[in-house]
Amino acid sequence: MHGEYKVPGGKLVVVDLEEREGRIHGFHLAGDFFLEPDDALDDIDAAVNGMPVESDVPTLAAAIRAALPEGAQLLGFTPESVATAIRRALVTAPGWGDFEWEVVHDGPVSPRMNLALDEVLTARVGAGLRKPTLRLWEWNENAVVIGSFQSLRNEVDPEGAAKHGFDVVRRISGGGAMLMAANSIVTYSLYVPASLVAGMTFADSYAFLDDWVLQALRSLGIDAVYQPLNDIAGPHGKIGGAAQKRLANGGVLHHATLSYDMDGQVLTEVLRIGREKLSDKGTVSAAKRVDPLRSQTGLPRDEVIDRFIQTFTTLYGATEGHISDEEYAEAEALVASKFSTDQWLQRVP
Repeated sequence: MHGEYKVPGGKLVVVDLEEREGRIHGFHLAGDFFLEPDDALDDIDAAVNGMPVESDVPTLAAAIRAALPEGAQLLGFTPESVATAIRRALVTAPGWGDFEWEVVHDGPVSPRMNLALDEVLTARVGAGLRKPTLRLWEWNENAVVIGSFQSLRNEVDPEGAAKHGFDVVRRISGGGAMLMAANSIVTYSLYVPASLVAGMTFADSYAFLDDWVLQALRSLGIDAVYQPLNDIAGPHGKIGGAAQKRLANGGVLHHATLSYDMDGQVLTEVLRIGREKLSDKGTVSAAKRVDPLRSQTGLPRDEVIDRFIQTFTTLYGATEGHISDEEYAEAEALVASKFSTDQWLQRVP
């Protein structure tokens, strides 16, 4: 069995192993990481060999950590990343390169249509009716997009939203509210099969699916990092956040919104951002929680998006794709039956 795991912001971890009578045998670790002392590699191999094949990531990582000699230095990887690669080998999880990818960057649609397309395209990928896809959003209205489980009244100030012309919509994924002003953010969605993140913890899958965008941001001169669970940040603060939804048919939606040119004052007037939420971010004002891409790159929004597409295409061999008429029609029906209804918007009043 063979498993690989690219550590977000780090190195590639590669494992090979066999299964005998419910135990791991013939385990060998390799990769482009750095490890001192050299013979610590043998200690890791020995720690894993003989462990039950049903061992989870924390159990495997604890065994590896306990076997390391005092003062061992692991650079570009961790015991957890080795454990993740082992789990992926045991479930024969594919990597990015095992799929044919499409990149979609079509014309603007309403925020509700963008949300409906997320559900439709995720379901189609899960059902095998569409290739795994990266889609860059465009929209023609200002909107506040709240998380699936957020309280509408607690998150949005209706007077502020009306004053600044923001519609309020609810998405199918969890997480926090996003202020989506036209031409002021960059939002993308990944529609992937669950097999791509098999063997990973839920938290690890976030960083894994966003590693490509960190590379894109670094190519633009931003020293971007991932902050668990779901924040993308630069040296001056938060740039954006990600969210996920996993469908029963095996489709996984992973989407993220990054601030390009956020008006902090509007943010505070439209969103009810409490002092407690700000305090755990170490800031004193909502305006300082966002770190616009424009100020750090000096580039037009379109050029930032082009770099995202270029990076993803280069890394994974993606080709240009488009939303089909059938997919648009399915999404339009879902807007009417779900995303434009008070029942959906008020599901958590």
